[in-house]
Parts: sequence; C-alpha cells; structure tokens
Amino acid sequence: MNLKQVRALAQILKDNGLTALELSSGEDKIRLERQENTAVVPAVPAAGTAPNIPSAQPAPVQEEQNYREIKSPMVGVFYAAPSPDGEPFVKEGSHVKKGDVLCIIEAMKLMNEVNAEEDCKIIEVCVENEQVVEYGQTLFKIV
Repeated sequence: MNLKQVRALAQILKDNGLTALELSSGEDKIRLERQENTAVVPAVPAAGTAPNIPSAQPAPVQEEQNYREIKSPMVGVFYAAPSPDGEPFVKEGSHVKKGDVLCIIEAMKLMNEVNAEEDCKIIEVCVENEQVVEYGQTLFKIV
C-alpha cells in the first residue's frame, strides 16, 4: 500500500464522518482512526423562563452517578437480540454475570459477541437495535 492510497483512505474517513476505518488485503493491513474535538455546551435557560420546568425523563438514580461504560470493540451493526424476533440479550435493569452475552456486533459479515467482563447491572442501553456503532462508542452503562 502506498502513501497515495493511504491518503485516499484518510479522505474517505473524513468525508464520511467516520472515526475509524480498518482494511486488509492479503498481507497488507491498515487501521486509521481520528479523534473529533467536540465540546458539549450545556443549554442555559433564557432570562424570564421558569427554572423548574418538569423533565420528560426521571431524575437519575444515585447509582447512575458512579456508572462504568461498556464500549464497542469495533465498527459495525449493533444487534440487541440473537434474531430479529428474539428477546434482547439484556435490558435496562438486567443483572448479568461475567461472560454473559450483552449484544452482537456485525462487522464484515461476521457476528461478534460482546460479553460481560464482570458481574454487573445494566443501567442504560445507549444504542438502538440495528444501529451502526463506531469503535469506542458507549453501548451500555453499568454498575
């Protein structure tokens, strides 16, 4: 693979808003990753608005403040269940044991199971079924 090809791949990465791209051909293998510098700015209520507007979502539970994240190990399609009409592997509130299957990520026609690395409780499923996920994207929040 030459420098011109690598630059073309980097341009594809940039043009499509991807954060990671991995290709292999024979003995050649390349992985490109980029970090996006995005800042999250909290919304400030305008002057004269009521400060205690009820939220559509309930207040976070105390345990959610000390959560950990399970992140995607690859770019692919997230599947919450083993089949389209099957029950999800886990739901919010599920207690899982080390080694339990949490989801499947399809990458390059291969189905890759994501397993729990420890006993934990799922407090949030952060992606929708059949959503494309990026490498390092948060899939689950756990305690």
